[in-house]
Amino acid sequence: MARYEIIEHFISINGEGTRAGQLALFLRFKGCNLSCHYCDTTWANQTDCPSTTMTAEEIEVLVKESGVQNVTITGGEPLNRPDIGTLLKRLSCVPDIQIEIETNGSIDLLPYCNLSPKIHFTMDYKLPCSGMESYMKISNFALLSMEDMVKFVIGNISDLERTWEIITQFNLIGKTNLYLSPVFGSIEPKEIVAFMIKHKWNGVQMQLQLHKFIWSPDQKGV
Repeated sequence: MARYEIIEHFISINGEGTRAGQLALFLRFKGCNLSCHYCDTTWANQTDCPSTTMTAEEIEVLVKESGVQNVTITGGEPLNRPDIGTLLKRLSCVPDIQIEIETNGSIDLLPYCNLSPKIHFTMDYKLPCSGMESYMKISNFALLSMEDMVKFVIGNISDLERTWEIITQFNLIGKTNLYLSPVFGSIEPKEIVAFMIKHKWNGVQMQLQLHKFIWSPDQKGV
């Protein structure tokens, strides 16, 4: 029987994306295959990080009992583990829920993109400031729709310029939702807005991480 290492689960609001501000049940999986310079969940990637081992059935019960319709599966990197497809299929059978998978852009989405219309992706594109851009799986762009989103986590102006290049090169505007997300404390949001104005950049959205303004930026479980 498949088992999954869950670091934490909690109900809060989505801090980012197309459902920002809406209630969500968060399921945080242990471990990540990348190590971004700005990572705000490094503790979740440590091998000795405490976790609870749960079966797919136990996770399904948790989802049903939460009473929350948005389920956000995050990490770490939730797709970088055996049998995650089995869990996603099971959860997609729960009535009245939508499943958002937060993934880091390095994992092939093809095995998961046709599992259920209830499953949507929030995929990062790791820019130069992350130190992880070489791991990005560009073929994922072709699999995304307007039900999904790409998040560009921006640490400086060079990252913004690289974002412009990527969006233009792969003609992403109108194919999926595109979000510009500043690394908290590294770049001022107004710098991103100024860049958008300068380039008449339609079809993208700047977002702020709501949870880091409502609670302490380092607080867990929110």
